[in-house]
Amino acid sequence: MIREKLIEKNVGKSTKFRWRSHEISRIEGLSDAVFAFAVTLLVVSLEVPKTFTELMETMRGFGAFSISFVLLMVVWYNQYKFFRRYGLQDTYTVMLNAALLFVVLFYVYPLKFLFTWLLSPLFGGGAVHLPGGVVEPMVDGREQMATLMIIFGIGYVAVFTVFILLYLHAYRQRVALDMNRLEIFDTRTDIQECALSVCVGLLSISIIIFGGPGFAGVSGMVYMLLAVIMTIHGAIMGRSRRRLEEGFTASATEAA
Repeated sequence: MIREKLIEKNVGKSTKFRWRSHEISRIEGLSDAVFAFAVTLLVVSLEVPKTFTELMETMRGFGAFSISFVLLMVVWYNQYKFFRRYGLQDTYTVMLNAALLFVVLFYVYPLKFLFTWLLSPLFGGGAVHLPGGVVEPMVDGREQMATLMIIFGIGYVAVFTVFILLYLHAYRQRVALDMNRLEIFDTRTDIQECALSVCVGLLSISIIIFGGPGFAGVSGMVYMLLAVIMTIHGAIMGRSRRRLEEGFTASATEAA
């Protein structure tokens, strides 16, 4: 399994954040199966193309598949790090993890559809050929475009809300987990990053709700703010962490 190889190589392990789980739990085993199924649903085509035309038609979905796959792997990797760092397997964690898996499975098709539509201009597309020779646009008008962005936004917010709840749960267990100051700081930082992502998603949804379908394009562009926001937040928290790390190292040296 991928998790086993990553654990063996200490992938994602921070020198200042201890791993409290080195074994793959049943929760993670189930999660891997669900994520694998989600990736299967993203597959460009389940059949081998029989002609060159079919091959090229299949290849047109490669971009959307790639982006969707990367987003799924980001969610999977964050979940992987959570279980490595905290090793929680209580009922509350199981329920939250189940909610995460539910959202992942439910939004696989909308996710792929969105990026297929966004990339369709690169292939001179935007329309689909239905049985009977009927040709229809993938998205017909601003109303459908707005609805599509709202659907994506709800899924985006749901994923990061679950992560907020997971990290908050770990934070509340900081005494039981014997977390040091750096680990507590990193946990708070993760909560803040997820909260910022949720805020961006809510902003995107709000633009459509209050501005109307005509602002659907703007609501999509809002997600570009994430790069700026996360960079600024990372720089601020990075400086704070370095100061805390210096004090932590000095305290450890004095104690020794």
